[in-house]
Amino acid sequence: MSRPARLVKALAVAAATAGLTVAPAAADDFGSIKGRVVWGGSTVPGPKVLVEKGKATKDLEVCGVDGPIVSQELQIDPDSKGIADALIYLVKPSGKNPDAVKALLKASPTAELDQKDCVFIPHLVALHKDQPLLIKSSDPVGHNVRYNSFGGASLNQMLAAGGTMEVNLEPERLPFQVNCDIHPWMTANIAVFDHPFFAVTGKDGSFEIKGVPAGAQNLVVWQEKVGFVNEGRAKGMPVTVKAGSEADLGEIKLDPSKVKK
Repeated sequence: MSRPARLVKALAVAAATAGLTVAPAAADDFGSIKGRVVWGGSTVPGPKVLVEKGKATKDLEVCGVDGPIVSQELQIDPDSKGIADALIYLVKPSGKNPDAVKALLKASPTAELDQKDCVFIPHLVALHKDQPLLIKSSDPVGHNVRYNSFGGASLNQMLAAGGTMEVNLEPERLPFQVNCDIHPWMTANIAVFDHPFFAVTGKDGSFEIKGVPAGAQNLVVWQEKVGFVNEGRAKGMPVTVKAGSEADLGEIKLDPSKVKK
């Protein structure tokens, strides 16, 4: 028995002898991390057109019917300069929060990746390892689903019009790409974690991770066209979380010079 454990036991025995009640040890305290990922340039580039309206090389009756299909690899809101679909997560979190895992699984028992209008929706899926991933097609045409993860998971399967399939994935060190070979402009990313401390930025680039154990943590900001946005790269940047408080990181700027061509 460790020294702290012996001390707790001794105190409990002494308290019981004196007729006192010893309160159980308090649960770990938690806080939150929030911020916003934004474009660091003075001007915002327009979206990159992948398929012009009415000029799809396959399934013209479905793909690009209502307008051009644009790249989702770098989504910048022209008003706020916020960057959508950036991935935020803790590296080797210090501490656990089982209640946060339960809440996540209760709110979203299954994660979902759809194929609609010849586009993957959402472009980035982040999920816990205990969430099965439902891959489906809302299109009236067939699709192919192909991926090879860094951890060795692979899939190459046809998905019929209106079809669905479910896969279970193990945690990965980095997001990996999923493709449709029938419609080669179709790509998305999947990130799988063994903890609940992750988030995907919204249209304005904002994010918040709740229920983070108090103390020193390391946070990664990842974006498809840049990779690691944060200092420290894969090791993460240091963030101190205080119990009952939010660590507001403010604006995290994405350097335009780091965007891959």
